[in-house]
Amino acid sequence: MLKKMFTLMLVFALVFSLFVGCGENNTANNSNNDAVNNTDSNNTTTDNTTTDDDSTDVTEPTEEMVFNWNLGATIETLDPGLSAAVNSGHIINNTFEGLMREVDGKPVYAMADSHEVSEDGLVYTFHIRDGMKWSDGKAVTAFDFEYAWNRNTDPATASDYAWIFGEFNYDSCKAIDESTFEVVLSAPADYFVGLTGFSTLLPLRQDAVEAKADGAWAADPTTVICNGPYILTEYVPGDRIVLEKNPMYWKTEEVKIDKIVAKMINEGTAALAEYESGGFDFNTTIPPAEVPRLLVEDPTFRIEARPGTYYINLNANQVPELQDIRVRQAMSLVIDRIAITDMLNSGNIPAINFIPPGIKDANGEDFSDKALAYGVDIYDMDGNIAKAKQLMTDAGFPNGEGFPTLEYVTNSTEGHLLVAQQMQDAFQTQLGINMEVSSMEFGVFQELRKTHEFQLARGGWIGDYVDPLTFIGLYITGSPLNSPEWSNLDFDALIKGSASAMGQERYEMLAEAEKILVEDAWFIPIYNYVDQIHQQDYLKGVERTVLGKFYFGRAYLDK
Repeated sequence: MLKKMFTLMLVFALVFSLFVGCGENNTANNSNNDAVNNTDSNNTTTDNTTTDDDSTDVTEPTEEMVFNWNLGATIETLDPGLSAAVNSGHIINNTFEGLMREVDGKPVYAMADSHEVSEDGLVYTFHIRDGMKWSDGKAVTAFDFEYAWNRNTDPATASDYAWIFGEFNYDSCKAIDESTFEVVLSAPADYFVGLTGFSTLLPLRQDAVEAKADGAWAADPTTVICNGPYILTEYVPGDRIVLEKNPMYWKTEEVKIDKIVAKMINEGTAALAEYESGGFDFNTTIPPAEVPRLLVEDPTFRIEARPGTYYINLNANQVPELQDIRVRQAMSLVIDRIAITDMLNSGNIPAINFIPPGIKDANGEDFSDKALAYGVDIYDMDGNIAKAKQLMTDAGFPNGEGFPTLEYVTNSTEGHLLVAQQMQDAFQTQLGINMEVSSMEFGVFQELRKTHEFQLARGGWIGDYVDPLTFIGLYITGSPLNSPEWSNLDFDALIKGSASAMGQERYEMLAEAEKILVEDAWFIPIYNYVDQIHQQDYLKGVERTVLGKFYFGRAYLDK
């Protein structure tokens, strides 16, 4: 009972942190909803003095402000239209800018300075701000948005996120002229405006994209063209990314950091050692065993809630025995989610559902509360195990007799391997199922999931906007992010039907869809994410979106 009370208290604390300001020195909105400049007094100044022998002004050089950051896992792509990973999303959030940008949890105008919505809620007209420029000095226009959106919805592009256009009921778009961009929806979507800062909806220059195929243009400093606060100046795959201040950015005067050096150290112990020796100013790759010590001893370490879910993919298309729902449900039942989160020492929240705490329906009720109806009581493992054993017997595999050895694949990070070991032990001890674990570099692992050639695989999903659809919509039949190619017609109908539903009716449809998703158990949720953040006390002004992307456009180092 004490553990249950502690877990619930942690949930409440983390959910509260999700909706608190994202970082130090966050700025407010001005009268036209633009993010105002960071007015901290630590601006770089020039000291003009007069020499004794003449009247020539001499400008003393100022020290370059360099920010050292550990990005963690290697980057697969930096093309906003092709990116589907969290780490590349951080880079893109600092090198590109959309019609809107999130500030203090709310969308504010960025490339656009105003917009209108038709009375029926279907036509949005955005007006591009005067004087917006790409990093090569050419104008950012409505045609750049039209090109990007048409390109990213074209099947030939093979964008992993093309499906997101369907989530806001996208019908079409067009540039009326250079400064006017019109978007037509097939049904109203109140959350659409907040999505316009998302990677797949960012503007792209056609000549830049076509300079190199398959997104390679975005990782080459000689071809990449950006419109955000920073530009890419160096990229060494698997080692580092270097960004420098973009002098053409429309708010370049508020960008304090001259250069960002983002290293890709994916091993927690090495990353922590580099941070503690002063090599990193910012790091989110933490070895689980060190978290309790850091929470007690290190005031520069903190944990913040992040709306997302860690889960397991069961590919029943690859293993005939997994096609029996009783087997899949038994595997879900014997996973001790509390033991896993306790072992990781990370603050993660045990989960039996996909929609994390903090996501509300039209009545203000939390979706995570509905998970109690899904049949897994994380506080009654004895009951879960007894039920699981009976399911395996009913399926014809008592004590695992006749069941094949399974292969579980994951990327080679310490925390993922610890989770795999816990599941391996549970499946063997409780069900008699043998599971072998294969680990690999993150990019290789991502490609394997895309090809669907696996039996069991780690999965993880961070929401793209604050709505339940962003956590379950990707499992619809045919979605490129539906790794085991699960298909359930009832689920599909509910997701598609919710697009035209309004108010509480829509949320009830999404709740029913999540229930189908969990009970069918091709995907087994394990825990809801948090961010473990190491930030040196001299690093100020770091911002974090509600959904966990970092922004350094107003950050600075006050050493």
